Amino acid sequence: MLSGLSAFPLTPMNENGLDEAAFARLIKRLVTAGVDSIGALGSTGNYAYLSREERGRIAGLAVENAGDTPVIVGIGALRTREVQGLAEDAQKAGANGVLLAPVSYQRLSADEVFGLYEAVTRDLSVPLCVYDNPGTTHFEFTDELHGRIAELPKVKSIKIPGVPAEPEAARARVERLRALIPSHVSIGVSGDAMAATGLNAGCEAWYSVIGGLFPEAALAITRAAQAGDVGQATRLSARLQPLWDLFTQQGGSLRVVAAAAELKGLVETPCLPLPLKALEGDARQQLSALLDELELA
Repeated sequence: MLSGLSAFPLTPMNENGLDEAAFARLIKRLVTAGVDSIGALGSTGNYAYLSREERGRIAGLAVENAGDTPVIVGIGALRTREVQGLAEDAQKAGANGVLLAPVSYQRLSADEVFGLYEAVTRDLSVPLCVYDNPGTTHFEFTDELHGRIAELPKVKSIKIPGVPAEPEAARARVERLRALIPSHVSIGVSGDAMAATGLNAGCEAWYSVIGGLFPEAALAITRAAQAGDVGQATRLSARLQPLWDLFTQQGGSLRVVAAAAELKGLVETPCLPLPLKALEGDARQQLSALLDELELA
């Protein structure tokens, strides 16, 4: 389950509430494409902007519409007791796994982060993926801390934020982490622009933003890498470089993907919780042209 392409969809919403019908359609779209797992309520799913009740509803909808495709549910929150409650809700909803980032307002220490994972895994009955996302949590894991956490029960994957661009450096980075964690714990790359390099370097999974909206494009890269076709995986990713560049220009992928979903008619406009906004103006027009050029549908 915690290998291959894990696709992370948006959670469409506006100030009146969740767009449950649009979310269900996004999930079914991923199932039809044949993704390896679905990551509900990741950063792209805007989990931090939702109440516990809303998160429980989204977890249930994801499982209900995913069929046999495994569903991983994000459970990050500020307090350990909140995380434990969200883990309980995800398991009751039928999630196949959970994804946990060390969310904080006060900067966390390594011992505090370890304590969070230790407390949550103590009563967990499904696999857990460690969500290493310093861009949102402002906490940077060391490989040594990953090694400690990976020994805890139910920890089955680590979602790293990216790899170096140079292939040999990327492989060395993955091998350093691999040497410190058990063999049953997979390493998954995020940061879509680095996915092909990470998969080619030995990452077993791609936790993908673009996969949550355009799964066929992400699957083509994943399957090429899994087949050992380094050149094809690299070429397919390079073709999407203008999209990766737009992610960088806009300070991340969320606003771009939200605008893409709106432009393709997959969700209503607006689809993000205020104060967040999808791309507007010239940037939106640029994206529209880019989607046509890349034939992303």
